[in-house]
Amino acid sequence: MTAGDPAAELVGRYGSPLYVYDLGRVGRAYDDLRAALPDPSRIYYSLKANPHPRLVAELRRRGARAEVTSRGELASALEAGCPPGELLYSGPGKTPGELGEAVLHGVRHFSAESFGDLARIGAAADAHGVSAQCVLRINAAGAPGGAGLRMTGTASQFGFDPEALLAEPGRLAVPGVRVIGLHFFPLTNARDEEGLCAEIVQSIRTAAELRRRLGTDLRLLDLGGGFAAPYAVPGERPLYPGLRAAVTQELDASLPGWRAGLPVIAFESGRYLVGDSGRLLCTVTDVKDSRGTRYAVLDSGINHLGGLSGLGRLLPMSARPLPGTVPDEPQRATLAGPLCTPADLLGRSVELPGLRPGAVLEFPNVGAYGLTASLLGFLGHPAPAEIVLRGTDVVSATRLALYRRELDGASGAPVTDPIPVKELT
Repeated sequence: MTAGDPAAELVGRYGSPLYVYDLGRVGRAYDDLRAALPDPSRIYYSLKANPHPRLVAELRRRGARAEVTSRGELASALEAGCPPGELLYSGPGKTPGELGEAVLHGVRHFSAESFGDLARIGAAADAHGVSAQCVLRINAAGAPGGAGLRMTGTASQFGFDPEALLAEPGRLAVPGVRVIGLHFFPLTNARDEEGLCAEIVQSIRTAAELRRRLGTDLRLLDLGGGFAAPYAVPGERPLYPGLRAAVTQELDASLPGWRAGLPVIAFESGRYLVGDSGRLLCTVTDVKDSRGTRYAVLDSGINHLGGLSGLGRLLPMSARPLPGTVPDEPQRATLAGPLCTPADLLGRSVELPGLRPGAVLEFPNVGAYGLTASLLGFLGHPAPAEIVLRGTDVVSATRLALYRRELDGASGAPVTDPIPVKELT
């Protein structure tokens, strides 16, 4: 092993497969992102990347707020100690039931994706005698050229089309709601700094124009994210050294009150903050040859690392032997998981040393969109343990579990489980 790397010991203690998260890396990522953003600005951590309460708590400790999109993510944020009044609840499919429960737990800030969404938020708040503070997510055209994976700018389930807002501004007057700002998220995973800067600058200009034409309050401007990180392959996060100056210049030009908090400027990140903090350790269970192809069968597959498997495609992944192990001669093989489907492949025709039963491999950079973005319920294999380290000390060792419970629907009323809230110990 490399100096200070406890991976082999962790596999011995907790079994294989195994996710390992490093809180030191989470902290460094937060510091790097903070240095790249204008000052002052707010950072929201998007729990969709990884809702593990220990990671959420670490980011909260460093100053991040939480952005959630479901009852499960809300439960994780509350377990991590995030004040509900500081959360931002977003997403295009918010139901009346979950909105009511969020309001009951003290959530007051929401991102509205449509007139219907705004009305449902208002109804939930009004029913509890409170006011919801809403930012309007905008489905705006992107900057020329663009970068990363586009999230808006065409027909989309995400956000208001600006022309629809301008055509019917009166529909924003909803009981139980106060519109306090705008929310943009035009793209994701942009390694190209110039393209990312252009997108954020375009969002700032669009926000200033919408404020002028709609006459709405602009107390909070969420400019989204788009910050990149490698996924399941070796590599380093980009640092965006020119982003702060470019965005600051545009904010000064278009929204001169921003330095005094009018509006508060916010950004979101998931993968950038936790992506390089995690790795998946798994074990070769069998090596076999079939009609000219060698297969190394692993005890982990797309049920544990398959962020895009539900879309019918997988991003390229790159396994490697555990650091510090004595390498054998390299072999070329296809890495297959334990599931009963030919789609369960984590690498095609890869060349690796040490491919023998019992050998431990690792997939790096899977702290984001790893376990909880995978087909966890398929075939019923247990979830890997998730170990959180601070240095070499284990601060958390847990395992997700799926379970079935009986529902009492005799009354005809919808059955919902309350959000479990407990102190993080």
